[in-house]
Amino acid sequence: MSDEPARKGLFISFEGIDGSGKSTQARLLAEQLRAEGHEVVLTREPGGSPGAEEIRALVLQGDPDRWSAKTEILLFTAARRDHLERTIQPALEAGKIVICDRFADSTRMYQGLSRGDLREVVDQLHSLMIGVEPDLTLLIDMEPGQGLSRALSRQTVEDRFEEFGEDLQVAMRQGFLDLAEEFPDRFVVVDGGREIAAVATDVQHIVQGKLATTA
Repeated sequence: MSDEPARKGLFISFEGIDGSGKSTQARLLAEQLRAEGHEVVLTREPGGSPGAEEIRALVLQGDPDRWSAKTEILLFTAARRDHLERTIQPALEAGKIVICDRFADSTRMYQGLSRGDLREVVDQLHSLMIGVEPDLTLLIDMEPGQGLSRALSRQTVEDRFEEFGEDLQVAMRQGFLDLAEEFPDRFVVVDGGREIAAVATDVQHIVQGKLATTA
């Protein structure tokens, strides 16, 4: 959006299918960067601010079909706007590194692809109300069956998307890979099917390279 102030920090997002390990990798990266002396804000979507967390509970708990696809897109956009205003933008303006577990790319996939051909609607709302993309998006790629098994094993109340099954996971994985091709300047695909430490090492190398080019 034209009224957004210039950013000074670095905005990193993690994307991937459910169970890919992106949340773990986001946390490990935050811990590593803090140990190196960086100021880091680790956040998530939907959520990341008080108002957005309330919307998260509305969307991710309960009957998966109680919201229409378009209503869901509006809810996620509202949560993202509050998150941007209250958490992400202030941190970037202060020169901090923001690490976000999911951002707009997840809405492009989950609402824009899985619940109808609504990608154009998602992009229009994003342009109108958000207008910000990460500087770097790390896509933790994983075989869909493995990811779904991991996601279901968590047994949390936030089972909004895992319940749609492996067919959705297959479509989402391909959708994320397609996004990586669509936005090659900010996406890096990381093989998430390996040991956690090996994935974390790759992630750290990628981020260090990005920091070196933006210093």
